[in-house]
Amino acid sequence: MLYSLHVKNLALIKEQEIEFSKGLNILTGETGAGKSVILGSVNLALGAKADGSLIRTGEEYALVELVFGVENKLQKKLLLDMDVPVEDDGNVVIQRKIMQGRSISKVCGETVTTRQLKDIASVLINIHGQNDHQELLHKKKHMEILDDYCLDELKPYLDKLSDRYSELKELEKSLESTNIDEAARLREQELLEFETGEIEEASIVPGEDEQLESRYHKMVNSRKISEAVSVVSSMTGSGDGDENASDMIGRAVRELSSVASYDNEIEDLLNQLSDIENLLTDFNHALSGYLDDLEFDDEDYRNTEERLNTLNHLKDKYGGTLEKVLEYYNEKLVRLEALSDLDANRNKILAEISSKKEEVLSLCKKISDIRRKHAKVLQKSLTEALVDLNFIDVKLEIKITSDEEKISAKGYDDAQFMISTNPGESMRAMDQIASGGELSRIMLALKTVVADKDDIGTLIFDEIDAGISGKTAWKVSKKLGELSNEHQIICITHLPQIAAMADTHFMIEKGLEDGRTVTNIYKLSGEDSEKELARLLGGDMLTDASLQNAREMRQLAQETKRGK
Repeated sequence: MLYSLHVKNLALIKEQEIEFSKGLNILTGETGAGKSVILGSVNLALGAKADGSLIRTGEEYALVELVFGVENKLQKKLLLDMDVPVEDDGNVVIQRKIMQGRSISKVCGETVTTRQLKDIASVLINIHGQNDHQELLHKKKHMEILDDYCLDELKPYLDKLSDRYSELKELEKSLESTNIDEAARLREQELLEFETGEIEEASIVPGEDEQLESRYHKMVNSRKISEAVSVVSSMTGSGDGDENASDMIGRAVRELSSVASYDNEIEDLLNQLSDIENLLTDFNHALSGYLDDLEFDDEDYRNTEERLNTLNHLKDKYGGTLEKVLEYYNEKLVRLEALSDLDANRNKILAEISSKKEEVLSLCKKISDIRRKHAKVLQKSLTEALVDLNFIDVKLEIKITSDEEKISAKGYDDAQFMISTNPGESMRAMDQIASGGELSRIMLALKTVVADKDDIGTLIFDEIDAGISGKTAWKVSKKLGELSNEHQIICITHLPQIAAMADTHFMIEKGLEDGRTVTNIYKLSGEDSEKELARLLGGDMLTDASLQNAREMRQLAQETKRGK
């Protein structure tokens, strides 16, 4: 669940913190008081687009912080699979700091991308905005809803279909490449024979270019190397007179040897110096061998340079690395073999396509069967939920049509929600009959049904009551109350029927502070909540009658929640 929302320097909010409770959290207030800013701040924290205009005037940044408590084991597993550092107490802290031109998002102190943030949000919370119900008018959304509903059973088959469909597309692409005339075939074959012959002639050995580069670099700089090594040699072992290090250390060993018998400490020093003399001798032998190996003739140099040029030419032409050149070579050999007997290759590909298409169609059939099975369950549950929401004689059908000529990575089905909301009306598409208020209730019914299947603990509804009133509003209120028994609900509303069902009631209002407009949020006590209900019922003028009405509505709502 969402424990708290902390907002600082965002729009009209200077600094506010809301601590949400379990059950139904209701937010009410006058139009323009800033209710949309509250929902907007949650969306911002979860990755919505942000810009500097949202920062409160005169401030350098805006900050939004959400604290979630994760109790569900599956949620925890999904978050851990995303490498989200869930704290020991099960809390997940999401913070977003918005500055001019940029923003920084962190989860439990670790910086995350917007994409990661949205993935994390999809596990923790489901937000229904004011216009989200309009998505129901788009047929494409209907398939998404159905697939989400049966995803547990559907996903393995969808994943497999996606792979097989990609393989089928590759085969069809290969088939297209065989559609060439004889002249084009001969031209391509001649080019491929030249390219593969050029690579074959080079007898490439992976890693050879790196070894040659190193050797060539040594050859090019051999004079400088030789001069430096010669100087070092003369300084350490073969210089004239007593100037080289080997002779001087040898003399030093003899000097210490002459007095070593007088003191044990000198004996130790002599041993150390003898070790140095031996190391220097070994070094001089190695240095002498290096000088001998440094010698090479002009022919060796030319051969190395020519070989490098050959390999670099092939890399420039066929792939950038010798491994890529060999990969290109193998691909072209396959293509060359196909061109040598185009008809046979074409027949082979056609057979593979036929086999692959059968496999794809089999998967599409399985997917379609799963969808149809779950569609019956979903339409029954949705119809029952719609009746609860005051659709008196509603009929709903999830119509699935299949077309083997329209295969995609999602199958060959098309889904559409058909509905009749009044007796005697024929079933029609939602965009032909549903009003805004009806769409809101259909979406609420859908959220109610789907909420029983998913593990998301927190649902936010922004004015789910749009376009409804009276008895229908009371039905919606009861449905939200039922939903809040198993989920945390945060709901922005204008209707007293819905506000009366609140477990926790918040008031949002504008005020003045230091001569500036600010939005404030208050948690209302029982008496204050009744006054706000009375305002929603009868306007700003509170009367004994409106207060009594509010008390009765509040009492009725609580009795309904207790099942009386």
